[in-house]
Amino acid sequence: MSVTLNDRIEKLKGVGERRAKLYHKLGVDTIYSLLQFYPRTYLDYSKPVPIADTIINDNNVILATVFRKQGEKRIRKGLSVFKVYVNDGMSNLIITIFNSKWQYEALKEGEQYYFYGKVTGTLLKREMTAPLFVTVEEGDMFRPIYSLTEGLTNKMIQTNVKEALEVWGDCLDDAIPNEIKMKHNLCHLRYAIENIHFPKDEEALQLARFRLMFEELLVLQLGLILLRNKVRTETGIMIKDCDMVPFYESLPFTLTNGQQQAINEGLADMKRNIPMNRLCQGDVGCGKTMVAAALSYACHHNGFQSAIMAPTQILAEQHYETLSNLLTPLGIHCCLLTGSQKASEKAALLEGIENGEYSVVIGTHALVQDTVVFRKLGLVVTDEQHRFGVSQRAKLANKGDNPHLLVMSATPIPRTLALIIYGDLDVSVIKELPKGRKPIETYAIGTDKRLRALSFIKKHIDQGRQAYIVCPLIEESESDLISIQEYIKGLQKSPLSNYRIAALNGKLKGTEKEAIMGAFKRNEIQVLVSTTVVEVGVDVPNANIMLIENAERFGLSQLHQLRGRVGRGEYQSFCILVSDHQGEENKKRLQTMTKTNDGFLIAEEDLKLRGPGDFFGVKQHGLPALKIANLVDNMDMLHMTQEVAKEILESDSKLQLPEHRGLRNEVKRLFYQNEQRALN
Repeated sequence: MSVTLNDRIEKLKGVGERRAKLYHKLGVDTIYSLLQFYPRTYLDYSKPVPIADTIINDNNVILATVFRKQGEKRIRKGLSVFKVYVNDGMSNLIITIFNSKWQYEALKEGEQYYFYGKVTGTLLKREMTAPLFVTVEEGDMFRPIYSLTEGLTNKMIQTNVKEALEVWGDCLDDAIPNEIKMKHNLCHLRYAIENIHFPKDEEALQLARFRLMFEELLVLQLGLILLRNKVRTETGIMIKDCDMVPFYESLPFTLTNGQQQAINEGLADMKRNIPMNRLCQGDVGCGKTMVAAALSYACHHNGFQSAIMAPTQILAEQHYETLSNLLTPLGIHCCLLTGSQKASEKAALLEGIENGEYSVVIGTHALVQDTVVFRKLGLVVTDEQHRFGVSQRAKLANKGDNPHLLVMSATPIPRTLALIIYGDLDVSVIKELPKGRKPIETYAIGTDKRLRALSFIKKHIDQGRQAYIVCPLIEESESDLISIQEYIKGLQKSPLSNYRIAALNGKLKGTEKEAIMGAFKRNEIQVLVSTTVVEVGVDVPNANIMLIENAERFGLSQLHQLRGRVGRGEYQSFCILVSDHQGEENKKRLQTMTKTNDGFLIAEEDLKLRGPGDFFGVKQHGLPALKIANLVDNMDMLHMTQEVAKEILESDSKLQLPEHRGLRNEVKRLFYQNEQRALN
């Protein structure tokens, strides 16, 4: 056979270059990825309801006979409408079709059809616009509904999938060994793929879903365990007991229990002969930097250097200021390394790093450059904030002999899920905020109260404070959202008209962003109107109000991250969520924000309301995108496959046995976007 499952989708009969481009938009580029492009839902024609019982303004399935067709009627240039009248033996319903003569002609008078669509109208006169329909003779009662892009229809995808299954279905290699299939009642892969796309009935669909979810989660678990095992190489960087009392006594505050526990866990890790690989997660402002400072102190007193990498220059400067103020009085020299420094200054710093003059090196991604050479690197800390990938962490770590690694993240994630997402990391959680921090008061309002909110901001600016205003979009568009530029024009006619206002967005150059944030930190800007780029920002203790427009457009966790930009100082802080969206889900989301400041509770609620989605996206966590399994809803299966993965790897640590070759290939495939790092 000249064409294989791994060939480009253009090789499939019926898929030309134009349609292939549409498939590429959906992430489908090979014949195999088409078979793995699972339906997002199903249309069940098997349970029609009488026309009289249909729910107005909702989708319904009816079984009815066409008894009259009305010819084409031109409404205006380029738009025509067709009317088809149907009856289910008791009631009539009008089918309306716009600009689709072929659909109109496909319906024959006297023939019976299943129709699916939104029913509108009144109790006595009901209508269905542009419905999906099948004949009674067609027989397939379950119809797949796919995620689409303009120009690609469900019918096209169904036809292409059927062609792929007919020609290449027998080439599907079942990755799961027979012993595991038997033990967990899993159907064969061919059966699963056929019935996920074209289920014979509800039972067949459930068997197919169970099998495919099981395999996907098993492959994920295998990959993550292999990652964990890969970093469990030996290291010569073992610290001995270190007197931490001078460090603790130098602090101008008492550490929280969470901070102390995270430090203790890190110190215990660094005494072992395998490198620490730990995630320290907690809310914005919980004091993760103190954990990095304590571990750096211990490294210094054992003759090792520490490297701390931040995603932006201004954050690196903030870390440098904090750490040097703490550690310099204790005799520990710190330096700051960024891409914007002059060549002569950088050369002197590089020499000091290489000869060991500097024990703690803080910087941006400039730290991973080849010119940076450490004398004895013992600890790598990345203030990840969703900005550093695994490869950048690894490149910095490669500058030492298997140094210890600490990753800091400000996205609160339920612990069980964190253990899965960061499968190659141990997890420390800091839940408490430092003493003296006041909870941020949060309010949800409609746009009718915006003027009042701006007056509230004015009052606080007059007292010397500053404010953030967050807008979802940057430029003008056809959306109902207001661009930042237009928004600022509106502020010129508001209570904030006489104040210093600046705009910040993701399209600005890095140096421009840094300059604006620096000016805001110095109180040269009183109101910062921004996109979500402020989600990861510097501490501005003087800013105590955050107003977020179109709050319905953000996930709960993102709203919480944004809110964390305020509440960093001694002043009572406020977050105002503006939204006119009246949906019940949105009301529930915003109520959650007004009731709690606990990021972990918010994260759990966020997952319940919208599922993993981008919350666990590849960009944020390096986790491969899942096609059918759900990390929230399938938690039991997640634990089950974790145990199966451990059993497999106990007998075959690198998946090299013939019966595990298929699983090995699937691990490579799933982790492909992550540089196949699990098996390389």
